[in-house]
Amino acid sequence: MTGIITAVGVRYDFGEGHELLGRRMRDVGLKRGRLYELMHGGRGLLLDQTGRLSVAGWADRVDHVVDVSEELDAPASLLRPDGHVAWVGEDQQDLLSQLPKGFGAAVG
Repeated sequence: MTGIITAVGVRYDFGEGHELLGRRMRDVGLKRGRLYELMHGGRGLLLDQTGRLSVAGWADRVDHVVDVSEELDAPASLLRPDGHVAWVGEDQQDLLSQLPKGFGAAVG
């Protein structure tokens, strides 16, 4: 029942890839707090454990959080405002190819 209410059991088809892709990210602990605390603004969020990525061009719609979680086995995850994972990886060019799909064209 909890999975239905929280939508944790819902998986959107974003194609092949990491096991988190298309799933709602759970509220993982980070060095500076909890993930869901960072999502209250209703914007997309790039959780970047590498510190090497950028959302330049989408910063008006996507928050970039450089932090680490011992609970998360992914270098970086792009989350939609509803908390579902739209991309997982560590390659900047791959990220840039995915950002327009969920967040429109780059600005600037």
